[in-house]
Amino acid sequence: MAFVISDSCVKCGTCEGECPVSAISEGENQYVIDADTCISCGTCAGACPVGAISEE
Repeated sequence: MAFVISDSCVKCGTCEGECPVSAISEGENQYVIDADTCISCGTCAGACPVGAISEE
Protein backbone atom coordinates (compact mmCIF):
# COMPACT_ATOMS: atom_id res chain seq x y z
CA MET A 1 0.00 0.00 0.00
CA ALA A 2 1.43 3.38 -0.99
CA PHE A 3 1.91 6.35 1.27
CA VAL A 4 0.06 9.64 0.70
CA ILE A 5 0.72 13.24 1.68
CA SER A 6 -2.13 15.16 3.32
CA ASP A 7 -3.13 18.80 3.02
CA SER A 8 -1.09 19.56 6.15
CA CYS A 9 2.06 19.39 3.98
CA VAL A 10 4.13 22.58 4.39
CA LYS A 11 6.20 21.98 1.21
CA CYS A 12 9.50 21.81 3.08
CA GLY A 13 10.87 19.15 0.71
CA THR A 14 12.35 16.91 3.40
CA CYS A 15 10.45 13.85 2.19
CA GLU A 16 11.56 14.19 -1.43
CA GLY A 17 15.23 13.85 -0.52
CA GLU A 18 14.58 10.86 1.75
CA CYS A 19 12.70 8.69 -0.77
CA PRO A 20 14.99 5.87 -1.98
CA VAL A 21 13.03 5.38 -5.22
CA SER A 22 12.33 9.04 -6.10
CA ALA A 23 8.56 8.58 -5.85
CA ILE A 24 7.99 12.06 -4.37
CA SER A 25 7.77 15.25 -6.37
CA GLU A 26 6.67 18.82 -5.77
CA GLY A 27 3.05 19.44 -6.67
CA GLU A 28 1.20 22.72 -7.03
CA ASN A 29 0.11 23.04 -3.38
CA GLN A 30 2.03 20.22 -1.69
CA TYR A 31 4.38 17.37 -2.40
CA VAL A 32 2.87 14.24 -3.96
CA ILE A 33 3.80 10.56 -3.97
CA ASP A 34 3.55 8.45 -7.13
CA ALA A 35 1.70 5.35 -5.90
CA ASP A 36 3.08 3.20 -8.72
CA THR A 37 6.67 4.00 -7.76
CA CYS A 38 6.26 4.00 -3.95
CA ILE A 39 7.63 0.85 -2.27
CA SER A 40 5.87 1.58 1.06
CA CYS A 41 9.10 1.74 3.05
CA GLY A 42 7.85 4.58 5.27
CA THR A 43 11.09 6.56 5.16
CA CYS A 44 9.23 9.68 4.04
CA ALA A 45 6.69 9.42 6.87
CA GLY A 46 9.48 9.22 9.42
CA ALA A 47 11.21 12.25 7.93
CA CYS A 48 8.15 14.53 7.71
CA PRO A 49 8.40 17.22 10.41
CA VAL A 50 4.64 17.87 10.47
CA GLY A 51 3.36 14.28 10.20
CA ALA A 52 1.64 14.90 6.87
CA ILE A 53 2.49 11.48 5.41
CA SER A 54 0.57 8.29 6.17
CA GLU A 55 -0.18 4.94 4.62
CA GLU A 56 -3.14 4.98 2.25
